[in-house]
Amino acid sequence: MEHIDQQFLTGERALFRGKDLLITNTVFDDGESPLKHSENIVADGCLFRWKYPFWYSKNIEIKNSVLFEMARAGIWYTDNVLVKDTMIEAPKEFRKCNGVTLENVSIPNAAETFWNCNNVTLDKVTAKGDYFAMGCVDVKLKDFELYGNYSFDGAKNVEADNCKFLSKDCFWNAENIVIRNSFISGEYFGWNSKNITLIDCTVESLQGMCFIENLVMKNCKIINTTLAFEYSTVDVECTTKIDSVKNPISGVIKAPAIDELILEADLIDPSKTTITTN
Repeated sequence: MEHIDQQFLTGERALFRGKDLLITNTVFDDGESPLKHSENIVADGCLFRWKYPFWYSKNIEIKNSVLFEMARAGIWYTDNVLVKDTMIEAPKEFRKCNGVTLENVSIPNAAETFWNCNNVTLDKVTAKGDYFAMGCVDVKLKDFELYGNYSFDGAKNVEADNCKFLSKDCFWNAENIVIRNSFISGEYFGWNSKNITLIDCTVESLQGMCFIENLVMKNCKIINTTLAFEYSTVDVECTTKIDSVKNPISGVIKAPAIDELILEADLIDPSKTTITTN
């Protein structure tokens, strides 16, 4: 690989169509699309200060680097991306990418980040921003923390382990979601979704888990949650009392107690749901 070290690069498309490059300790300053249409790039200890650094690229590794705020919309239409030990200050990163892995990365301005991406792995990632991961498919999350509403709208095939979601309206219109050992706080969790499984999780969600086809909850805590499970098909086993349950369509609910149970026979058939409390 050609080695580029400790350069200060400006101007539009500074390394356009770059191929087989090791870039170290280099600053990409004023100038759009410095590595557009690039391939086989390793950027180590680099600073990206301007817009659109990687578009239509392949086989990109970024480590020990910083994407500053103006490096917005920085990685779009790009395949096989590894980002490690890096700070991403810019919003709207990762759009229509395939094969993206982030390890030990912080994204404090993650608005509209990870839209319509496939094959995504996030390990020890912290992100803050609304509309995260809309339309993503085949996602694995581990030790992931999210602060932002409307996340994972329309996502499919998501596995999450030891994660924290502070997110209103998260996992709407989603399908095939498995979340383990995690914490979820935010109103209206999971509406209009299909095949959501929560195992060993804690959930706090006003009107959460409604309008879901095939909701499974095993050994979960449900706290400060009212009007849960409306028009959902359920298999719920929780270890805490539920403040209120409203009109589940069918299935099983097991809980130590339910403070308020609303079953409106003119809207649903109460006999189709088995409810067991202590």
